[in-house]
Amino acid sequence: MPAAAPARFNWSWLRVTGSVGPLGIATAVLWLSIIVLLPLAALTVTSFDDGWSGFWDAITAPAALDSLRITVLVSVVVAVINVAMGTLIAWVLVRDDFPGKGIVNALIDLPFALPTIVASIVLLSLYGPQSPVDIHLNATQPGLIVALAFVTLPFVVRSVQPVLIEADREVEQAALSLGADNWTTFRRVVLPTLAPAIISGGGLAFARAIGEYGSVVLIGGAIPRKTEMASQYIQKQIEIDRPVNAAAVSVALLLISFATLFVLRLLAERSARKEQAAR
Repeated sequence: MPAAAPARFNWSWLRVTGSVGPLGIATAVLWLSIIVLLPLAALTVTSFDDGWSGFWDAITAPAALDSLRITVLVSVVVAVINVAMGTLIAWVLVRDDFPGKGIVNALIDLPFALPTIVASIVLLSLYGPQSPVDIHLNATQPGLIVALAFVTLPFVVRSVQPVLIEADREVEQAALSLGADNWTTFRRVVLPTLAPAIISGGGLAFARAIGEYGSVVLIGGAIPRKTEMASQYIQKQIEIDRPVNAAAVSVALLLISFATLFVLRLLAERSARKEQAAR
């Protein structure tokens, strides 16, 4: 009987497909590690310098919990407002023509280019103690909402706008020809198409608002347990030489943002699978 051939190790799982090859993938992973993974790992390690109990005490301190509660609450409100107004603005920019449309379209991206502390200065001048319009939002939660809504508005608009551009207008016209009114057509035909983009934009706006600092540093006032955002609480902990507390609250914000982005990723994949099934 002939001897059995020696088993060969299957290296197929190491095979790299695509155009960049192993060197390109290694470069991307190295850069991602230097820019993202290593700083996050260092932050996490610092947050546990006093052990698990120290970490837990830091994030469950009354002032820390209040800052996290205010941050999440205000960010949720801002995301909801931007979902409504961002969708409306995207609809106007895509479906309507009016003088100055190009200027308005360019202004949408201004918060991306503008240093966010400039927004805080402008809002403080407009809605502060010496408000020229007699609206005083300084050191109030509505002031935080206005500031965060300014810096997060583009996320929803730019998420919904391309979907509206690619939307099939014939389906809407068919619904109108069958007797459906504008609201029914939007709710039954347009909204299901826009829903993934709206959810994605709202989630990104929420994740951005969670960690925002510059736009709220002046208009918010940082009043403990009233208008102090988590980012301001973190700065305060650093100033009083409590880096472990600052790192612990930072990790808590990181987990909230990561959970939000992870859910958005799952929803995007689910939506893509439904579109492929429909085809």
